[in-house]
Amino acid sequence: MVRLTRAQQQERTRAAVLAAAEEEFTEHGYALAKVDRIAERAELTRGAVYSNFPSKRALYLAVLISLVESAAVAEPPNAPASLPDALGSFARVWLERLPLAGETAGGGRLQLRSLVGVLDDDHGRAVLAQAARLEATLLGLALESCAPARRVRLASLVLTLLDGAGYGAETAPGSGDPFDLALACRHLAGMDLADTWAPPHLSYVEPARSCAEGWDPPAALVDRISGSEVDLGADGVVVVLGARRLAAAEEAVRSARQGERVTVVVVTGDPAETGRLVRLRVSDLTASLRRVFAADPLPCLRLVIDDDAAVASALGLADAGDETEAAVRVQDGTVVARAAGRGAGHAAAIVSRRRKAGR
Repeated sequence: MVRLTRAQQQERTRAAVLAAAEEEFTEHGYALAKVDRIAERAELTRGAVYSNFPSKRALYLAVLISLVESAAVAEPPNAPASLPDALGSFARVWLERLPLAGETAGGGRLQLRSLVGVLDDDHGRAVLAQAARLEATLLGLALESCAPARRVRLASLVLTLLDGAGYGAETAPGSGDPFDLALACRHLAGMDLADTWAPPHLSYVEPARSCAEGWDPPAALVDRISGSEVDLGADGVVVVLGARRLAAAEEAVRSARQGERVTVVVVTGDPAETGRLVRLRVSDLTASLRRVFAADPLPCLRLVIDDDAAVASALGLADAGDETEAAVRVQDGTVVARAAGRGAGHAAAIVSRRRKAGR
């Protein structure tokens, strides 16, 4: 008889809980699901469930993440030839989540990645709002590969339309025509949204502080955009953002030199719920991006969910949490500049420009 290690046993227990929870949420939905029934389905104790997932919400988010990240990803087609093509293709991929006729209400909500009634507190809603802005940034940057010019407002509008379609499918199954929705998203490419990038606060951001510090970054971290391993030792900008500061990611990306690597590291004081919420939303969006644009749709941007605050600790950021905003510039394996507070990513990104201008 083969004896399992403690880690193997824990992994088996987690898998059993997730499988049982998926059945429970499919049958009863989130609101009516019971942790006791999940434990019974998994043939475990209630304590065993809570030792792996501290709350029903954490377990629900974990189930959604499992469904999103385990889905087979087809090889991406040829790059979209135009902005309308990109929008139409993205919408069609996103709309595949709409439940089919005969799906149970709970099963339909899982397929929709529904968070209705799940985030019932101000903190959760604030994080979701920041995640939505990050999603718009990611989609907007991908769209810009088809039509150079800022496309974040357009991306936000498309995601709002699609989210509304998802809500309609949840509350009134069968409402709305996916083909019409995809066509509407395609036609949004022709709208003039006067999308410009000129945040007024950036001119008041404190300059980054020059330094020369050894940099020994954590290894084996996964980029949530491409799915590949991240090399934090490479030259570029590393931005550490709390879950309530995610919108600041665009500042670093826009301020960096063309082709320069920017790595956004997300930290939170609550990995079980807040961390999973961000991971769910990012994984869901980027899975769609990879099916439309390329296996690595944003090669100059990397995004890490730093559940254990390993990156933050390596950078000496004590007590990193949901309101954290800090950044460093890495050059030749050394941290050469640091910034903290609002606009930190922008401050660290423009250091090289100032030095070049001063030569």
